Amino acid sequence: MATLSITDRAPDATGFASFLGLLGRLLMAAIFLISGIGKVTAPAATMGYIASAGLPLPEIAFLIAILVEIVGGIALVIGYRTRFVAAVLGLFCLATAFTFHAQFSDQNQFIHFFKNVTMAGGFLQIVAFGAGRYSLDARRG
Repeated sequence: MATLSITDRAPDATGFASFLGLLGRLLMAAIFLISGIGKVTAPAATMGYIASAGLPLPEIAFLIAILVEIVGGIALVIGYRTRFVAAVLGLFCLATAFTFHAQFSDQNQFIHFFKNVTMAGGFLQIVAFGAGRYSLDARRG
């Protein structure tokens, strides 16, 4: 029985399926790129929000968040080490869901919690099936 590893590639897909894979990566990356750039433009507000959640070392958490969101978003767009990046972004989604959005009595936080959980599910799909034909991963073989 064959096992799937994080470096396995999915079989070649049709042109339309490959386009959908690219579009899916672009849509998944958009929120991270926008959020990361927003953090860069408002560092004090972001670090204050991180501190208000009770996390230690908000400056380091701020830098980690920017690194994950911007570098991860770019890597996802271009399809570079996509399975690994998707795994990191999925874990980031779960961590932020439980850290910042677990106040279920607040409907807005409830929605954000499940948005993050849903995005983590989308990232699991990318981990499972890879970046597709239109990616640097496909060019690397």
